[in-house]
Amino acid sequence: MNVTIRRGSLNGTMTVPGSKSGTIRAVFLALLSEGRSIIRNPLASGDGLSAKEAAIALGATITEEGDRWIVEGVGRNLTHPSTSIDLGNSGTATSFLSSIATLSGKPVTLTGDEQIRRRPFRTLFDALGDLGVDVLVHNPNRISPPVTITGPLRGGSVTLQGFNSQFVSSLLLASPFAQRPVVITVRDGLEKPYVQLTLDWMKRFGIEVANPDDYEYFEVPNTKTYRASEVAVGGDWSALAFPLVASVLTPSELTIAGLDFSDSQGDKRVVDILQAMGAEIVRDPRSGTLSIRGGKRLGALKEIDLADIPDALPALAVAATQATGTTRFTNIAHVRVKETDRVLEMTERLNRLGCRLEIEEDELLVHGPTPIRGGTVSSAGDHRIAMAMVAAALVATGEVTVTEAECVDVSFPDFFKRFEECGAKIAREDEKAAYRNTPPESRLSELN
Repeated sequence: MNVTIRRGSLNGTMTVPGSKSGTIRAVFLALLSEGRSIIRNPLASGDGLSAKEAAIALGATITEEGDRWIVEGVGRNLTHPSTSIDLGNSGTATSFLSSIATLSGKPVTLTGDEQIRRRPFRTLFDALGDLGVDVLVHNPNRISPPVTITGPLRGGSVTLQGFNSQFVSSLLLASPFAQRPVVITVRDGLEKPYVQLTLDWMKRFGIEVANPDDYEYFEVPNTKTYRASEVAVGGDWSALAFPLVASVLTPSELTIAGLDFSDSQGDKRVVDILQAMGAEIVRDPRSGTLSIRGGKRLGALKEIDLADIPDALPALAVAATQATGTTRFTNIAHVRVKETDRVLEMTERLNRLGCRLEIEEDELLVHGPTPIRGGTVSSAGDHRIAMAMVAAALVATGEVTVTEAECVDVSFPDFFKRFEECGAKIAREDEKAAYRNTPPESRLSELN
């Protein structure tokens, strides 16, 4: 699907979907618990559904009741799936299931879409091998899925590089079922809030793992059980970054609702960063809302360290194009091995629309403010790039068309509908012809 967005603003109240990260953790922990768990406000699209279908393939029974998923877990008694498990575009689910699949005791094959089959998994697969798991990669030229995992997870000690928190979280989630206790040592750890998010979710399902050395050393007891629980998934702070940036850059008055300010999602820091740039944002933890009055003048920040918030780069790069001065993003290497090389993709797309971004080793420099002109850009099949380009389009001087825009469903179902409900002018591919045939003066009135 292609969409065309016109300059405008966002006004009213918008809710964001349940956290992708929280949903995937909740589903797999419910699978590994014996008995009934209830998950409220799950992400019922994209990566959330990939996790749900994978859990069903491994023996869970999941029924939907309104905004709840009722999960009958199987503990360590996973069913051996009759076919390979396709995780679609979900790197998180693929990482987590690589360790969880070892509990089957039989070969389990995992695969995914083209992006997943390109992503590097060597660090995780090597760590699993060190813990006694047999890992068979189907393509000898690439250490990526498709991969066949055969347990058991014997346990013991393992050391791994921590540039990708999903790998650390994967080991943490499965380690309670290892034959022996697991000791995990992490070198050069990044994305620490995501590891803390995993620890928080494990605690909600009955297992507490001590973290005495700042996310560098974990001792996981082999208790062999999680406790079925009723849990709620908070609003997704990563998804929130896009309407947040869009409303900050335009003359908007927007309230974003359904947020949990106690959640350990690292992307909450985006609010602090935008406020430091000069944005007017008011938090209300009691009501779970953010209120934004947009259109304020922004100033560049000397440094934005992405070590713990890699997913924030697309949205913050758009914001930086409208800030006075040069914003320097540091620790960007792990941002380049997500669904796409988001550093390169955002640089190419924003530069094509008249902005000035340049990559210098492990840094991205964004010079602003620069007018964003109209044009056509591809999402590269990456949901965060697609949403970032929509945010940029709302402040652009001309229409911006985003191709392959359906990928937003990975993390933000009804993204375009929610923007339209708050006043954004968005035409789908089949609607563009009708818009083109409207008189110019009608189009102008819509922009004012």
